[in-house]
Amino acid sequence: MSKITGLQSMAVVVPLDAPTAFARRSVTARDYLAVRVTDEDGVSGIGFCYVGNFGGKLASAIVREVFAPRVVGRQSWQVRGLWEELYQDLILHGRAGLFMRALSAVDVALWDLNARRAGLPLWKYLGAVEEESVAGYASGGYYLPGKTPEDLGREMQGYLDQGFNAVKMKIGRGTPAEDAARAAAVREVIGPDVRLMMDANNAWRDLPTAIEHVRALEPYNPYWIEEPFGPDDIQNHARLAESIAPLVVTGEIEQGRWRHKALLDAGGAAILQTDAAVCGGITEFQRIAALADGYGVTMAPHWFHDLHVHLVAATANASMVEFFADDRVLNFRKLIDTQLSVLPGGRLALPSGPGLGFDFDEKALATFGAEPWS
Repeated sequence: MSKITGLQSMAVVVPLDAPTAFARRSVTARDYLAVRVTDEDGVSGIGFCYVGNFGGKLASAIVREVFAPRVVGRQSWQVRGLWEELYQDLILHGRAGLFMRALSAVDVALWDLNARRAGLPLWKYLGAVEEESVAGYASGGYYLPGKTPEDLGREMQGYLDQGFNAVKMKIGRGTPAEDAARAAAVREVIGPDVRLMMDANNAWRDLPTAIEHVRALEPYNPYWIEEPFGPDDIQNHARLAESIAPLVVTGEIEQGRWRHKALLDAGGAAILQTDAAVCGGITEFQRIAALADGYGVTMAPHWFHDLHVHLVAATANASMVEFFADDRVLNFRKLIDTQLSVLPGGRLALPSGPGLGFDFDEKALATFGAEPWS
């Protein structure tokens, strides 16, 4: 049987080892939401999301006070039906933001529970496209105090040394000339054949400013320009895509298939970076991926490589996983007991254990938890 007997949550706050910056924001700590769902046989599944630089306890309260009373007592295999019910419950309070992120975490936990009950890795349980590994790219290139273009080049060389043949750096915090100098240092180190992605993190407010920056960067052959504008400025994403050679990609903080459809209708994303821990969970990610496939658009999900390695392996129109090689930025790595393995060519080995293939490290949760499981 698979009757759900418990749904618990915990807010977790993990400080960064050093303050880290990108275009418009600086980060000193990250708030995460941890979720655990348990059935009557004692089988548990886990879910999680990144909340932001505050708000973890608010997201946790949503799980306990809004979702748990509606989930406990139901069957875990009702995951899609539960999604619809929970979404309807939150529709007046937040079709995006914390409510949707909390729903994402619960949905991931339910899929993880079901895969563990079946004794299958999540990527197999969802219906695999890949067999042993998926393509990955190394994500980094953040702004740090005193970090020079030469330092950035050495960082990217380190990713190549680990086997990656695609890397990503941050842009948008400095002037066009300053970012061009950073890109030049990277391209000099990685050579002409390594794919170089550039992430602006919502840096620009208007099309002329974005075009000026991209023109300065184009000599260094960026494969894509990521999140050039705020997520609500869909029209400028589309206008920029018509004006520059690099691909325009976005979607990492979009939530729900309807917002993704508006982005696709406008031509604002050549690749969608939909995050299953943001958009509404695995259930909604699958809908969005199928929708994107109808537009001829591929998925390259953002963040949480431990989750997205499964979804890329089970999605026909998914291309690669964003991978963070250490815990300096994606410090969620400190909260789990197993890390992904990097294979030659920058491919990521698919987990062989049931479900997600990892669990929370309870000692780490005890260290960083802002509250107990409840």
